[in-house]
Amino acid sequence: MEKSEIKIYKTEEGKTSIEVKLEKETVWLSLNQISELFNRDKSVISRHIRNIFKEGELDRNSVVAKFATTASDGKTYHVDFFNLDVIISVGYRIKSKRGTQFRIWANQIIKDYLIKGYAINRQKLEKQSEQLNELKETIKILGNALEYKELTNDESKGLLKIISDYSYALEILDQYDYQTLKIKNTSGKEVYQLTYEEAIKQIKNTKKVYGNSDLFGHEKDNSFKSSLATIYQTFGGHDLYPSIEEKAANLLYFIVKNHSFSDGNKRIAAFLFLYFLEKNGLLFTKDGKKRIADNALVALTLMIAVSKPEEKETMIKVTVNLINKNN
Repeated sequence: MEKSEIKIYKTEEGKTSIEVKLEKETVWLSLNQISELFNRDKSVISRHIRNIFKEGELDRNSVVAKFATTASDGKTYHVDFFNLDVIISVGYRIKSKRGTQFRIWANQIIKDYLIKGYAINRQKLEKQSEQLNELKETIKILGNALEYKELTNDESKGLLKIISDYSYALEILDQYDYQTLKIKNTSGKEVYQLTYEEAIKQIKNTKKVYGNSDLFGHEKDNSFKSSLATIYQTFGGHDLYPSIEEKAANLLYFIVKNHSFSDGNKRIAAFLFLYFLEKNGLLFTKDGKKRIADNALVALTLMIAVSKPEEKETMIKVTVNLINKNN
């Protein structure tokens, strides 16, 4: 094999540097080369190596290999070569100027590694912290919903379902390189677009069944038409809300928050949310089960009603994670 080399030299700034030539993903040096590296007699190096194995610091079978090498007499011999683990261990035992230089270099490498590792861990912790903040924010909104209305047992179960489902989403995302909660596993572009005229027609049908006042479904302004138009907005030829789930989530949010009707805003929002999902084939799972339970829908609608404007992104993410392909 070709000789592996480690060269120690001074940089222009006066810092110690070591040039390493790798063989088979590690460094292999003979006893002669290690002796030259640390500028010490072979007997001294050999004694240190024996002590390293004797003290159990390293396993000889793992760090020593025989390689064919050509000597100055032109003959080929099989010589023991020692890998980087041995070289480092010797470097921390040897007392010489070269040994000191080697330790300075090795300590800097370790320091750099620790700093880099700390930076990576810090980024990881920051991402996990963002996820926890998302969950805390959701729980805080849930708390506001509880203060807003005394919930029935079914509605309370819906709140608990939201917590468990959202926690599951965080757990899944944690397995995908510790990414923060975001919209994924959604369906493609909708096959059905809900028009203003169709929506009004369905609201009138709903009023016949659920409307308990003449003001149910009565528009106060043009905000309802604006809510419908907003979910289909584009920028640069691309939908701002590209998936069915994102459009549905924003439709529910806008209708609840805009208070477009004199009465029945939450019921209308929830109904049109379900209607939109059904028309786009997402209301039920493949095995015919509801993608979102009735009590969970009630709880989600109440959460949106009491949420603050700055919490919109969280509410949309929660909604999408409750109706995406994971459910």
